[in-house]
Amino acid sequence: MSEATVKGQARTPLGKLTFGIMLGYGCMMLALMTPASLLLTFKMIEIDPNGYTSSYGLVAGIGAFFALIGNPLGGAISDRTNISFGRRRTWILLGPLIGCAALLLIGMTSSIGLIIVGWAIAQLFFNFGMAAYTALIPDQVKQEKQGTVSGLLGLVLPIAIAVGMVLMTVMTDASSITKWTLLAVIGIVGPVLSLFLIQDGKVEIVQKKKDTTSLGEKLSKVYPSPRRFPAFSWAVVSKFLIMMGYCSTLYFTMMLVDRMGYTEAEATASVATVNIIAMLATAATSIFGGVLSDKLRKQKPFLYLSAFIMIVATLILAFVPHFVAFVIASAILGLGFGCFTAVDMALVARILPRKEDSAKDFGIMNVANALPQSIVPAIAPFLLGMGTITGIGDWSFFYIALAVFILFGMISIKPLPEVGEPFATESGSEPSDLTAPTV
Repeated sequence: MSEATVKGQARTPLGKLTFGIMLGYGCMMLALMTPASLLLTFKMIEIDPNGYTSSYGLVAGIGAFFALIGNPLGGAISDRTNISFGRRRTWILLGPLIGCAALLLIGMTSSIGLIIVGWAIAQLFFNFGMAAYTALIPDQVKQEKQGTVSGLLGLVLPIAIAVGMVLMTVMTDASSITKWTLLAVIGIVGPVLSLFLIQDGKVEIVQKKKDTTSLGEKLSKVYPSPRRFPAFSWAVVSKFLIMMGYCSTLYFTMMLVDRMGYTEAEATASVATVNIIAMLATAATSIFGGVLSDKLRKQKPFLYLSAFIMIVATLILAFVPHFVAFVIASAILGLGFGCFTAVDMALVARILPRKEDSAKDFGIMNVANALPQSIVPAIAPFLLGMGTITGIGDWSFFYIALAVFILFGMISIKPLPEVGEPFATESGSEPSDLTAPTV
């Protein structure tokens, strides 16, 4: 099989690069996650008041498929968009632009069909932008700094959600279309501004050997072979499972309305409060976890601890149906998630199989991050129904099930290589003793 190296990669000064990624990625995620966390729920309640739980699950479930293909597809296209404007910069612009147009469509329609189409397009193209942004870390950041940069980037999602909630609280009396339009504007302005900070350009991909790869080997480049690169597959599995548990947060608005009987205004204010507190907790451990893991040259202990903390928080949500308990649980969940995000992103950047396919492979990893954000709302009606059937309680069963996902994710961390341990890459590193997951 041919090997390849990337030459001529533009390098942005670290501080400028980090700020540019955080600005653009943050605005983009604010535009995507505010609807996912809040507005999409209210949109479905507005147009389907008697069946909003199921219709919301349908919209989110179909969006999940497009999130699934959007990140690796966007990453692969980004890797091959080798033009002077830049492999990453091109999709930093186009992804959010098309995604924000889809948000406007959702805001203006009262048709469930058009909402499904709009949400699918938004998920697809925002994930194109996400793949381009995250690929900048393995592209331009030295390995010894990747944990620190990943820690700072780990702040972006909770901050984006918190800011979005505050904006929606301030705009309680504004029309639905006004809210969707504002999010669409923010979602494109941030990425455009980041383009003035991030340096990128055409690169040279040098093949070291004649390409004699078979069709099977070429197909394996779509997803790196679990047999040859088991570390990558275990990282996908562990991240997906832990994110399934964390994404209980996306159903928080629905829970307050359905379980606690909150009005739209009460739910909006409550979600804003919870997200601000969770953001502060996430900020503390995201920076601390990323920097400390770089200094200690250890990653797995931080991942284990993060998963355990998240399990505790999710079980509080399951068994203590009181708003104060929800606040405490969200703060604890933020502590675990902040550290996990920072350290996991650094680990992923370290174990990517092929440097020339970094965006595509990072895109596959981002599926594990993005897909649960749609799957959890999609399976929620089933979990809630099972809770009623078993007598455990609808919401208690829901949160217990998500805690089990985190537990299995925690177990899946064990086969991952620690810093300094060998693992297989395309450049010929010695394979570790990992066994590929049979999932």
